Amino acid sequence: MNKPFVFKQFAVRQDQCAMKIGTDGVLLGAWTSIQNQPFSILDIGAGTGILSLMLAQRSSAELIEAIEIDDLTFEQCVDNFEQSPWYDRLFCYHASLEEFVDEADDTYDLIICNPPFYPESYKTKNNQRDLARFQDAMPFQQLLESVASLLSEYGLFSVVIPISEEEKIKGIASKLSLYPKRITHVRGKISSEIKRSLIEFSFIKTNTKISELIIETARHQYTEDYINLTKDFYLKM
Repeated sequence: MNKPFVFKQFAVRQDQCAMKIGTDGVLLGAWTSIQNQPFSILDIGAGTGILSLMLAQRSSAELIEAIEIDDLTFEQCVDNFEQSPWYDRLFCYHASLEEFVDEADDTYDLIICNPPFYPESYKTKNNQRDLARFQDAMPFQQLLESVASLLSEYGLFSVVIPISEEEKIKGIASKLSLYPKRITHVRGKISSEIKRSLIEFSFIKTNTKISELIIETARHQYTEDYINLTKDFYLKM
């Protein structure tokens, strides 16, 4: 029971977290660009801490900060950070995004977020799980306004959202002078509909690079693109 999720260079305990590790988070952590060699990274709504841990493995960022509002999830995130090889570069704040923005003095070179995105109609009776999954816990408007104030001039903001929300988030972002730099549309299989959109925003307006990622050719038969993206993390890749 409650075995940790073991990756190649770290393990993640998740028994106290409402939202467990899933493909979205691992894809985002692996896809996010570190070409700018960020010095400081912010993980909004950290959950298990998976995104921060992946970026600690991939980058030489000296400061990786995360924020998590839920009590039990926060405690587990801190524990996952402390048990990792990069414990001295990782720090989690127990705060809401609003509180964090109010107190933040610095900006970040990279901000990453796997936001809650289930609409109101899907609510369950589990408040902790709902907090992790629902847009009203972190609406896109609030998320993007916060990113616009916390992101450095040449920084990048990386996010994964349902494809149905892509136009909405791009519209909100453009009003805050955040522009899509890269977009990758994700399909489960070649015949499946596009389900997810990985988007990288910056304050610099450029032509958006759009690509597509297919995860499987058949059940548990992964595409070369997916293997190349995730092989530094998954044990069996």
